[in-house]
Amino acid sequence: MKVMQQTAMAPAVREDAVRLARGQFFGEGRAPEAGVSPLIVDSWLRCRERGMAADDRAEAEHAGRLQLAEAREGNRGLLDYASGVMEHVFEQIRASGSLVILSDPQGMILHSLGDAEFVDRASRVALQPGACWSEAARGTNAIGTAIVTEAPTVVLGGEHYLDRNGFLSCTAAPIRDPRGALAGVLDVSCEQRMHQRHSLGLVRLSVQLIEKRLFEAEFANHILVAFHERPEYVGSLQEGLVAVTPEGHLAGANSIAREWIGRRVECGGGASFAELFRQGLGKVVDRAMSSSDALIRLGLRDGSEIHVQLRSLRPRFTAFGSAQAGEGMRTFAAESSPAAVGSAPPVSAPAPVSAPHGPITLHDLATGDAGIGRAVDRARRILGKDIPLLIQGESGVGKELFAQAFHNSGPRADKTFVALNCAAVPETLIESELFGYVGGAFTGARKEGALGKIQQANGGTLFLDEIGDMPLGMQARLLRVLQERCVTPVGSVKSIPVDISLVCATHRVLRDAVARGEFREDLYYRVNSLTVTLPALRERSDIRCIVERILAAECREAGLQGVWIGDEVMRFVERHGWPGNVRQLQNVIRVAVALLDEGEREIRPEHLPEDLFLADPVDGGKTPPAAHAGPLVAAASAALPLAADAPPISAAKRLDQLEIELIERVMREVGGNLSAAARTLGVSRNRLYRKLGRAGGVS
Repeated sequence: MKVMQQTAMAPAVREDAVRLARGQFFGEGRAPEAGVSPLIVDSWLRCRERGMAADDRAEAEHAGRLQLAEAREGNRGLLDYASGVMEHVFEQIRASGSLVILSDPQGMILHSLGDAEFVDRASRVALQPGACWSEAARGTNAIGTAIVTEAPTVVLGGEHYLDRNGFLSCTAAPIRDPRGALAGVLDVSCEQRMHQRHSLGLVRLSVQLIEKRLFEAEFANHILVAFHERPEYVGSLQEGLVAVTPEGHLAGANSIAREWIGRRVECGGGASFAELFRQGLGKVVDRAMSSSDALIRLGLRDGSEIHVQLRSLRPRFTAFGSAQAGEGMRTFAAESSPAAVGSAPPVSAPAPVSAPHGPITLHDLATGDAGIGRAVDRARRILGKDIPLLIQGESGVGKELFAQAFHNSGPRADKTFVALNCAAVPETLIESELFGYVGGAFTGARKEGALGKIQQANGGTLFLDEIGDMPLGMQARLLRVLQERCVTPVGSVKSIPVDISLVCATHRVLRDAVARGEFREDLYYRVNSLTVTLPALRERSDIRCIVERILAAECREAGLQGVWIGDEVMRFVERHGWPGNVRQLQNVIRVAVALLDEGEREIRPEHLPEDLFLADPVDGGKTPPAAHAGPLVAAASAALPLAADAPPISAAKRLDQLEIELIERVMREVGGNLSAAARTLGVSRNRLYRKLGRAGGVS
């Protein structure tokens, strides 16, 4: 809380206070009386005890490529589950001059995403993959201090111990693995003047999401018990989660559960479900399967009560004779409609659509949309010809997939396809990544050297994503390669002939970048031989086909058959603005498939990610505001036409207010009948009760 209070100061006042505190600590050798939090003072003291000087310019040890690769491989699980969250965070803060960073438990940066202009400046103080940002290596900083304190940490400007880091604003929070041990740190950094007060909340929520994914993956073969004292929090990131074996033994608990239950839950300590709750697991499962209520109220041994929801009922319940996995077990999702639970698929359920098997081609991308059709037709005409292709479009529209399909459709299909994201690689590394290097070319280089992306793509296709973010110095070298068809590795004087097909992509308008002097005009005309523009998802007419293909691919990967999208969800999908485009849609469907319980085959609103309804996407006026307010509002809009004299709904209103207004209209239409209102809205009575409870009832 002290950290948050400090960040709330006016910037000028806070900077003066920090400057005074630094003078007292570093100039007078005494603890500051005010201006910085005790957390910062304690960190400064630790750095002083290590003999670190504030004006120290010595570079800390930086991991070489091999060490970084080994560290990433050793933290593969964390990277797999955190990378998607990091991309989502970056989309929220894109163009704000920020960097999203993931470190290991020792403070080594494993992965980062950021705006090109800040990535360059951050690399000058080694805020990049391979660098260690522990307190011992870099002094007071958000990553290192969060590791020491095991708490969310904000370090602004002069609060950094080292003078050279004083331009940074860093916000970090520790990530814990399912056993409670430190797994890594998530950080958002930017220049001090660009600091946003909401960064701490964004980082903490993102860490909670990563921890939830790690927990669910670790205990995928256990029974998951979600609980909270308040029923409306079950299903949110604030819920407690306990993993239980079919015999009722507690195998693990998430951080919220550990904090709430305290010492009564010791992972691996032999505790049981029955020792924590008044009822055994078998009885709770029986209640869940026979009750019409999605949530179960259970008493604890200390006399208090909580609300419980059972999930992931995949193990065989031989310990207490319940149904076997795969026998069509009913769902216990918090917002399922009781009438729909365990019901057979409706006759109108769509037949499954097969996703393309094998390498995807341009033919596979032509799904009926006119914009995509034009792009496919134009690209098809230059297959096998020495004509560079430039793909433009918003982030997430599928530019890399289009490039891969272009490669697979041409005569180079049996050769390599090599991709490099120019925005994701720090400027100090992009040269060696693209052109390769010889042994001993720089500190940390492998003895045998390494092939660059250009040489790796020899005979095949080189895909340069976000080429608009390539540093100007690298643009000149790339232009020379394209002109001379030769590449010279870093540290070498020998030119090596290469034969590549070049495909580039960007979300920027390169012509404008040329006018601003950010992109070379001669390179622009080199890569811009043929340009195709991919439409945003909200502009496409083939959304249903896209959904069905993605669903088929996800189900094939999960080993599921017969899964379909419910009508309510499909209506929402078609009306949503999708600021993250196809990438966001794919993540949503992947999550929905993962949240299906054993025996479930219909994807309903409760299977969609919660944060999907927290955003306020802009869709260019195509979609009415109600469509963005979640499935409840979207369903109500579709099911209940507005009366002619109904007051208009302002687009500026909060989503929860929109929901309450629609509930009031439905309640008036059905004469106050809650069951009828729930059916009209397409939700359970429990959810409707909770909505009314939070709103204090409706008139």
